[in-house]
Amino acid sequence: MAEVLVYVDHADGAVRKPTLELLTLARRIGEPVAVFLGAGVDAAAPTLAEHGATKILAADAPEFAEYLVAPKVDALQAAYAAVSPAAVLVPSSAEGKEIAARLAVRIGAGVITDAVDLEAGDQGPVATQSVFAAAFTTRSRVTRGTPVITVKPNSAAPEAAPAAGTVEQLEVTVAEASKGTRIVARTPRESSGRPELTEAAIVVSGGRGVNGAENFTIVEALADSLGAAVGASRAAVDAGWYPHTHQVGQTGKSVSPQLYIAAGISGAIQHRAGMQTSKTIVAVNKDPEAPIFDLVDYGVVGDLFQVLPQLTEQVTTRRS
Repeated sequence: MAEVLVYVDHADGAVRKPTLELLTLARRIGEPVAVFLGAGVDAAAPTLAEHGATKILAADAPEFAEYLVAPKVDALQAAYAAVSPAAVLVPSSAEGKEIAARLAVRIGAGVITDAVDLEAGDQGPVATQSVFAAAFTTRSRVTRGTPVITVKPNSAAPEAAPAAGTVEQLEVTVAEASKGTRIVARTPRESSGRPELTEAAIVVSGGRGVNGAENFTIVEALADSLGAAVGASRAAVDAGWYPHTHQVGQTGKSVSPQLYIAAGISGAIQHRAGMQTSKTIVAVNKDPEAPIFDLVDYGVVGDLFQVLPQLTEQVTTRRS
């Protein structure tokens, strides 16, 4: 069976959930080979092996941390040359999509971004995407070269499938051309204790109806009771009520959680584009004609200032 490269997204060896999803999807089309860059491979190896990695190509170099994505592309290109894979899978983060695009250009291949499903086909892997603000679902494949595909988080449930997970050192030469942009400083992001927005299984978002930054506490309270991430519409972000990093929508982040709760969000197409692939959608809005209700699985016509605290209380009670 052909091998499939899976780029590992991790934090000091702690493998992030989207990578485990990629390993699950990779098994549909071949044998997963993980590409681990940076420190911590010994800590990551058991997790990668448990989820199907037949081997792990590891490389650590200071350039991976000192420069932007180009040195990582050098490493992934080296892995591609060593394996000659049937496909290359990368998480659909901002960095992941840039790595995928650069790799595709270098190897003369087509690239598919933001896939939500993947399956084997007679002429190569077939990717499913939600396009045109999630108004249509398409199935497509790369017709030139080795497919490079980025996959949205929460597109598949990680499944254990123990494999050898043999660690092999990957020889990487970082080109001088890859050292054009150096990282000169880093500021650690303050942890809220909540899941990362794009990786969360549950997201609670607030919109214009929240009516002020100080009122986002009720959105946060519901999110904390559910163990969820907090999102915001563009209107709420533009008003300065919540940080831009939490914006869900066409000009913000795309999310695809198991459960998405929209509070005080009208449902403009810009917002729908970023969350329409969520598995279950619940909306709370006092306007019964709000466009969001055309999209939801469950809708509550009511004042979010009354509904959300009651829902938070019920969730807290049932979980205690």
